[in-house]
Amino acid sequence: MNSAELLTDGFGRISPNVHRTLDGIAPEALTARLDPDANSIAWLVWHLTRNQDDHLADAFVGEQLWTAQGWADRFAVPFDLSATGYGQNSDEVAAVQAPAELLLGYLDAVTAQSLSYLKSVTDDDLDRIVDTNWDPPVTLGVRLISVLSDGLQHAGQAAYVRGVVERLG
Repeated sequence: MNSAELLTDGFGRISPNVHRTLDGIAPEALTARLDPDANSIAWLVWHLTRNQDDHLADAFVGEQLWTAQGWADRFAVPFDLSATGYGQNSDEVAAVQAPAELLLGYLDAVTAQSLSYLKSVTDDDLDRIVDTNWDPPVTLGVRLISVLSDGLQHAGQAAYVRGVVERLG
């Protein structure tokens, strides 16, 4: 297995996990919060998708689908177009109210673009600096693992929230 295959496999695991979580979900469960400041399923899925869209588009010098394909207009969240969910407060989390179909549509589009980017990654590419705003600067390899980890963690959190919400009725 080479780097591209490994990364494709990893990133390819996020979407099926989210699809399973959202399959047949009650609309009110998408915005349920386990406590007043907890993240909702809708916010978790939106955030993991925005993060992947933003970070991979930047790393591969591509366009974010959020704006290029009109997802920002469809979601109609009251945030700056550059918002990815990082550092958002409780009110901002509550503002993400989207049906499962919209969340999955955006996720599927971002996943397809990400897998397209990843299919040509080589070992040498992983050392390329993609973000000089950190010390040390962030390489493509570090950025990809960070986004992959974030996506899988949030997909798992969304599944957990659904389980708790359904058990509590």
